[in-house]
Amino acid sequence: MNNKSKNKQPLILSNVQANPNTSFWRGYRQFWPFLKPYTFWAIVGLLLTIPVGALDAVVASFLKPFMDKVMVSQDKTFAYYVPLFIIGFSLAQGIFLYCSAYVNSYVGSRIAMDVKVKLYKKLTNMNTSFYDANNSGSVIYRFASDPDLATSGLITNIRLFLTKFFSSASLVVVLIYNSWQLSFVALGVLVLLFLPMQIVRKRVKQIVNRTVGANAKVMTIYNETSQGNREIKSFNLKGQMFKHFFNTMEYLFRLNMKIVRDTNWLAPVMHLITAFGVAGVLYFGLHLILIGDITSGGFVAFLAALIMLYTPIKSIGNNYINVQQALLALDRIYQLLQVPTYENEDEKDKEQLLNIKKDIVFDDVHFSYNQEREILKGISFKVKVGSKVALVGNSGGGKTTVCSLIPRLYEIDSGKILIDGKNVSSLNLESLRSQVAMVFQDNFLFEGSIRENLMYGRMDASKEDVENAIKSAYLDDFVYSLPDGLDTLIGERGLSLSGGQKQRLAIARAILKNAPLVILDEATSALDNKSEKVVQKALDKLMEGRTTIVIAHRLSTIMDADKILVINDGHIVEEGTHQVLLAQNGAYAVLYNSQFSKTHKNAETK
Repeated sequence: MNNKSKNKQPLILSNVQANPNTSFWRGYRQFWPFLKPYTFWAIVGLLLTIPVGALDAVVASFLKPFMDKVMVSQDKTFAYYVPLFIIGFSLAQGIFLYCSAYVNSYVGSRIAMDVKVKLYKKLTNMNTSFYDANNSGSVIYRFASDPDLATSGLITNIRLFLTKFFSSASLVVVLIYNSWQLSFVALGVLVLLFLPMQIVRKRVKQIVNRTVGANAKVMTIYNETSQGNREIKSFNLKGQMFKHFFNTMEYLFRLNMKIVRDTNWLAPVMHLITAFGVAGVLYFGLHLILIGDITSGGFVAFLAALIMLYTPIKSIGNNYINVQQALLALDRIYQLLQVPTYENEDEKDKEQLLNIKKDIVFDDVHFSYNQEREILKGISFKVKVGSKVALVGNSGGGKTTVCSLIPRLYEIDSGKILIDGKNVSSLNLESLRSQVAMVFQDNFLFEGSIRENLMYGRMDASKEDVENAIKSAYLDDFVYSLPDGLDTLIGERGLSLSGGQKQRLAIARAILKNAPLVILDEATSALDNKSEKVVQKALDKLMEGRTTIVIAHRLSTIMDADKILVINDGHIVEEGTHQVLLAQNGAYAVLYNSQFSKTHKNAETK
């Protein structure tokens, strides 16, 4: 019961405040499973950074003999070779730099793709409650943007870090070779870098976490503007939507400026610290030259190596901020991948449901969406195979919830749901859902053609099956009147179709699925009378020879039901046929009388 209670609290994507502080080693430990398939190329990219960085020291080290032999000793022969050596080494460094960038970009792009694929698979396996709790903007931002931010940030910055590391290591060798005393001064000041970097790390997390929510909100507004453009225009909401968008962007701008204000002081601090290092070297270097501990050439080479060492350190602030943002994105990705979901359970040992032969039973089923309010309070009923059962009642009573529990779109709190005596939780989830065809009040149609949307019902359906489904759904006249017929594109969510055409296409899809159990969730309630009659004829075709559960708003469509269940406030308050329930003069009779006039009832009696 405790585990179920935990699962009732879905992950809220916009809430990232509770995530742990970033850790470089934890981040790369989480990153390793994605990096592992490309270990060879990652190592090649790593090895290529060594000469890129190390060759910086070659240029600096040549300045000492150049100064001593050319500037001091006037050795002209040596003077001709030094520039050639420097150009040659720089050319080699450029080639290694190109190869390193190419290999690391390849590894980074492949890893980004793998992360997105794994995240999308996770997205499809998320429990339905996850989608109920999160808006589209949060989903899009977290699942689409974070992989790019994490992989590009880590791969790019680790390449830069390693290049600078090997450059710095080789330059440190040059420093020590020329003067260990000055090296102590030059490197000693670098200890002061750690404190400001720790301060920035904490500030980055606080601000980035708020930025995630703001970016997700921007995505949501874009999505709502696209999906709700008709409502925006018809209700004159363009000004209101613009104001909402502008305020969100203004908030995001302030957050971005806040992260600049609270973190970009790191670069000037780095400059100041390195300036102290250079000043210390100049001060003590002059003393060492005067007492003869270092030559002029050695000092120039030392100073050149020091400047080359300090240059990447000055820019390490920006790289450090980017790495922190990438590590935060990686933590968010890891959080998503660790979300528990029953959709992702091991299904190998579960029993396959190949048909429904006997009945569907609800046995004392309790259910709540979030543990705060119980929706179903001990529901029990039986649906015999081949029968038509209707669910009616007040809005919010639990009718749609009942239908959602049969294909396990949600997990029950307690009780049992049995199909042919087998608990649905013990059945293979894919096989269970293959036996159920659902038609909703507002059916989702995918972008693409009519044919593609039909084939989602059964991907291996033959041409004859498709044509039969279209004909049975009374969609054939419409489809074949189109220039492209079944290959006509219908737009996102089927926007080019009317309400009745959408419903009939959804019905045709359900017919093509040919499942033994059909669930109709107020499939005609949003249609006008003319469209309803055509769609109802298509629904009658769909229900032929199948077990049917119907949620009905218009009671005229379920008078012929074998059983009618009246569900109010999570309880079955009445059960029986149309005539029996009318005779009881209870809750069903109240619903019926509110819809039908006395004239209609008198005509029915006659």
